[in-house]
Amino acid sequence: MSDIYTFFATISRMKYIERWALMRNSRAENLSEHAMEVAMIAHALCTLGNVRYGKQLNADRAALIGLYHDSCEIITGDMPTPVKYYNEDIRKAYKEVEHVAERRLLERLPEDIRPVYENIFFYPDEENEKYMRALVKAADKLSALIKCVEEEKSGNTEFKTAKRSLERTIGEIAEKYPEVRDFVEQFLPSYGSTLDELNT
Repeated sequence: MSDIYTFFATISRMKYIERWALMRNSRAENLSEHAMEVAMIAHALCTLGNVRYGKQLNADRAALIGLYHDSCEIITGDMPTPVKYYNEDIRKAYKEVEHVAERRLLERLPEDIRPVYENIFFYPDEENEKYMRALVKAADKLSALIKCVEEEKSGNTEFKTAKRSLERTIGEIAEKYPEVRDFVEQFLPSYGSTLDELNT
């Protein structure tokens, strides 16, 4: 067992990938921070679904997927949203690039444990899995909105257009997924509060 594998050392470099590269930030956000927040919110959304809406979602798996959901950006970098979604051709091409990058990451694992991680990056075609993955994507959008809220609260107006766009998108998602609606109504308002406000 003397072989050396680079998967986890590579993943640890997420902390060097800064998000929102085209925007003036009052505080830089790195990919590790974003991944942790997405994991936490995805877990919460699945928990809400299970407890309140009779779903049978694997909240722990959702959190794990959230942790790794943008890890290919270690190789690709963070593609700004306006570029990534400029048109369908660019979106499809970037998806292919992401897929190749994910495969390259997985090749840095020993073959015996690689299938476990492939199951995080790629998923079976099952309804519960699709629903849970949709909640992870919603958590990704919520994390981006939280960043916009925090920037706005700090006096930075750079994110106001992104905030409006994300609010519209999340509003549409919340119409389909009650877990997202509940999070928006019950948890989102306290983001951007001071520590004293959170303690009252």
